[in-house]
Order: sequence, then structure tokens, then C-alpha cells
Amino acid sequence: MQKTQRYLALDVLRGMTIAFMILVNTPGSWQFIYPPLKHAAWHGCTPTDLVFPFFLFVVGVSMFFSFSKYENRLTKDSLLRVTRRFVLIFAIGLFINSYPQWITDYSQLRIMGVLQRIAVAYLLASLIVLTVSRKWVIVSGCIVLLGYWAVLYFFGGEDPYSLTGNVTIPFDSAILGENHLYKGFRHDGQVVPFDPEGLLSSLPAVVTILLGYLAGHIIKESEKNKVPVKLLAYGVIFTLAGYLWSFILPLNKPLWTSSYVLYTAGLAAILFAVLIYFIDLKGYKKWTSFFVVFGLNPLFIFALSGIWAKTLWHIVRFEDAHGKIITGSGWLYQQIFVPLAGSMNGSLLYAITHVVFFWLIGYILYRNKIFIKV
Repeated sequence: MQKTQRYLALDVLRGMTIAFMILVNTPGSWQFIYPPLKHAAWHGCTPTDLVFPFFLFVVGVSMFFSFSKYENRLTKDSLLRVTRRFVLIFAIGLFINSYPQWITDYSQLRIMGVLQRIAVAYLLASLIVLTVSRKWVIVSGCIVLLGYWAVLYFFGGEDPYSLTGNVTIPFDSAILGENHLYKGFRHDGQVVPFDPEGLLSSLPAVVTILLGYLAGHIIKESEKNKVPVKLLAYGVIFTLAGYLWSFILPLNKPLWTSSYVLYTAGLAAILFAVLIYFIDLKGYKKWTSFFVVFGLNPLFIFALSGIWAKTLWHIVRFEDAHGKIITGSGWLYQQIFVPLAGSMNGSLLYAITHVVFFWLIGYILYRNKIFIKV
């Protein structure tokens, strides 16, 4: 067994997820998006549906190595670190949801979100891995996935995996309040208060992190040249298991179904194996710097992109020739990107421009060796 080393591929994979998150979250127009850059309408899994679980998988891998200083045990110091990080990430997510604070209707404020899910899943996964052995980490993951499936099936409606019949709605409504759930889903023309990053569906997201944590075990215990092979086998097994399970329990990102957990974590492991092989074993590193910039300040860049997007939407306003008020994002899209590339390609170019813009910010931080830990 060789001493565990830092893999550049991990920073690259983390950076890829952040870059892709920004790409899919900031189109010039939500009416003009290429299908691979959209989430599945409900059941299914598009490339965009892979981004968030890939990031959580990376969180799990990183967690394994970051907790090694505590010997992967629950101590006063490790508990303090986990609690502090949970509170900080959750608070930043809540800040973004309420931004700009002076025009927010707090009676309708959404409580959960992407960063909040990361915080909750990180907290629960941390407590599991710091208190039990690897065998019981696996057992815990199985219990959560099977238990969540049972809860969806037995406590849901006639169609327990549907938008209107799933059990996460009454569960999250009871705890968070219906007014504080996401309201971007519709059924028969009516808004359905349903949170795709809600509390109940955060439980299986914990397992996504645990699977990344187990991948960290594989890296530590394997000879360097065998790491990609083992990760690839690990990934193929879980991808196939998730796919087969999906015939009974559909792949569904909004519900974060158990089949979706296995399927996406498996694909993340496969991609991670390929990156380790080419980057860390074969030495093809020149192309990686773009993603490394994102990967070294990931949550800061992601949070900043969210604040920027809401600034353009809610604060920056222009009056057009007809006296109509247009948002900053709408003005940029209509006046600059549509004339350059048309509606569809202009929307994509707008998103790509934002990826480059936040890369430049990340690059400045990188060159100055500023790494903002969130």
C-alpha cells in the first residue's frame, strides 16, 4: 500500500461540476435552452441532472481525506469543524435565497436550496462516517436507500413517484411550511409547492456523499496504478444497479430517488477513474488548469454566480424605447447576445460568457493564492 497522495483529478472533477452548474443556471433565456442543458421534466436523467450528484460525490471523496487528520473519528475538533461548515454553507444559501433582502417577502421565502442541501447532506454524512466503521457506513447507506424507497412507496399517493402524489410534499410542508417551498413546478396549469432540494429528499443525497467517501477508501487502500481500475469497476456496478432499479423506482432528480443515487454516483466514479488515469497516471495535465481554477474555490464561485444572477434580475433595470422596464440579464441577452448569435445560440453564448467571467474571477484568486474555504 502506498502513501495516499493528492489527485489533481479530484480538483478537475470538482471544477467541472461548478463550471457546468454555472452554465446550466445562467442561460440568456429560459425559453431557449438546448435539451442536454435542461433538467428532465420529471422522471429521467439528462447530463444536467448529473451535475449536482457529481458534486456531492466529490464532497464525499474530499471528506475522506479531510477527516484523516481526525483519524476519521468524532472528536470535539471534528464536530466543531463539521458544525461550523454546516452553519456557514446553509447561511450562505439562505442569504442568496433572500437576496436582495430589502425587497424579499419573507413570508414566502424559500428555505432550502442547492447550498442548503449540500449543508444538510454534509452534516449527516459527516456524523455517520465519523462515528461508525466502513462496514457500517455501507450498512447505513443501504438502510437509507431502502428506507427512503419504502417511505416514498407506502406513504405516497396512488402514484407515489409523481409530482402531486409524492410524500416529500406533506413532509416538507409540515416542517418548513408550504409557503417556504420551491414553487417552480406546475401541474395542470397550477403551481405545486414542491422543493427539489427539500428535507426528506436530502436523506438519499447523504448516500451520494457516502459513496464518494467509500471511493476515498478505495484510493487510499489501492496501489496508484490500480486506482482507476477499481474505481471503474465500482462505478460500473453502481451505474448498472441504479439503472436496473430504475425499472421499479424511476430515476428522478427532484425526488432524488434511491435508483438515481446509485446511477449517478456510479457515473461519477467512472468519470473520476478516467480523469485519474489520464491526468494523474498518464500526465495529461495541460488542459486541466481551466477546471482547477473552479475546483479550488468552488462554493465561493458558485455562490457569487448566484448573487450576480439575482443582481442582474432584481436590481439592474433598464427602460427600453417603449418605456418598458427590462432586467439587466434581459437587456444583455436581447441587446448583445441575440444580435450576435440568435435566440438559441445567443442564450448559450450568454451562459458560456458567464462561465468565462467567473473563471476570470477564480483565476485572479488562484494567481494570488487566495482559497476561500466555505
